[in-house]
Amino acid sequence: MWPAPRAAGPLDAVVAVPGSKSLTNRYLVVAALAERPSLLRAPLISRDTTLMVAGLRALGARITEGGAEDDPEGLAAGDWLVHPGPVTGGGRVDCGLAGTVMRFLPPVAALAAEPVAFDGDPRARERPMGAVLDGLRQLGAVVDDGGRGLLPFSVRGPAGGLRGGSVRIDASGSSQFVSALLLVGARCAEGLEVVHDGPPLPSAPHVRMTVEVLRDAGVVVDDATPGRWAVEAGEVNALDVQVEPDLSNAGPFLAAAAVAGGRVRVPGWPQSTTQAGDLLRDVLDQMGAEVSLDRDGLVVEGSGELYGLDLDLSEAGELAPVIAALAALASTPTRLRGIAHLRGHETDRLAALATELNSLGGDAEETADGLLIRPRPLHGGVFRTYADHRMATAGAVIGLAVEGVLVEDVATTGKTLPDFPGMWTAMLRGE
Repeated sequence: MWPAPRAAGPLDAVVAVPGSKSLTNRYLVVAALAERPSLLRAPLISRDTTLMVAGLRALGARITEGGAEDDPEGLAAGDWLVHPGPVTGGGRVDCGLAGTVMRFLPPVAALAAEPVAFDGDPRARERPMGAVLDGLRQLGAVVDDGGRGLLPFSVRGPAGGLRGGSVRIDASGSSQFVSALLLVGARCAEGLEVVHDGPPLPSAPHVRMTVEVLRDAGVVVDDATPGRWAVEAGEVNALDVQVEPDLSNAGPFLAAAAVAGGRVRVPGWPQSTTQAGDLLRDVLDQMGAEVSLDRDGLVVEGSGELYGLDLDLSEAGELAPVIAALAALASTPTRLRGIAHLRGHETDRLAALATELNSLGGDAEETADGLLIRPRPLHGGVFRTYADHRMATAGAVIGLAVEGVLVEDVATTGKTLPDFPGMWTAMLRGE
């Protein structure tokens, strides 16, 4: 149990947030499929990204880490150099609880002639995989999942390699299903068309991110028609990229200024981005904070007064836990909509948030596609995290204003944010 520290007064801190997990893992996959080595500067180094590195190494890529004793390249510490190689099968991939690993790497494995085995953490075996596996079967890949559409499973490519063509899937469970297939489209002999056929696609900015990463590598992608993406076969160019800060991981730190008062600055916030976390600027403004963006970064100034809102979060569901934490401390009700798909994330986030907020005296109710949170005084207690990093950071935000909040398994934040407790303490001290 981690005692979530209560804020002693208004904040005045600068918090440098590590690189984006979503961008890092997309860059890694594209670099592993490129024609020549790629350099990733300041990538996120966390459990999710190191699992991606290990998975790509199992599939034939060679990835050198700057600052390591065995680094012959003289890279800057923290940078990664990705040497692509022929995709090889016959190995195993540990997905942990990383959605990007369990969804992005099976299509890469379908480029190999030998089967690749996939498995992960116990909760990973409950996360939906059926759409991407169905898409691979439409492309001729051999998938052995026992008909479950879940981990564990194995994948191997068809004889003669992936030809490509048109794939129709229902990606309403996760936008990662679309991204996963698009990432290998240029390596299909005939290119690849992906059509989403089902209820609205959640987290659409993440697909736009995938498209922009592919375009950075010279891949031609047509996304002019809603619900349809076409990738031309062709060469994948090498990358030399600086990874943006993870804007969603910045959420708890910026929220802290709104809860405790004072100001928090996150340097390096991009003027233009495909990251869904950029929605934080509007949300915090609507909830009562002052938000400003300049060339030095994003600054949030708060007074401790918070107001509820009615918000469609379908494009940025990953922000729901931190916004729910703010809503539980607000003076008026909040309704979060468009996030039914969060029931299939690291945990059932809607059930988890409602349960844990109510356990601290809150009034949170699940709806068909989100949460309704009404004002009610909170008290201390255990805030369980269900091995979900964003649940842990939500508990930390509540602890700023509520004495005696104990966050269970705060180390789960290492999934995407190394040393979150140290960063949190440093922020509160103004370091």
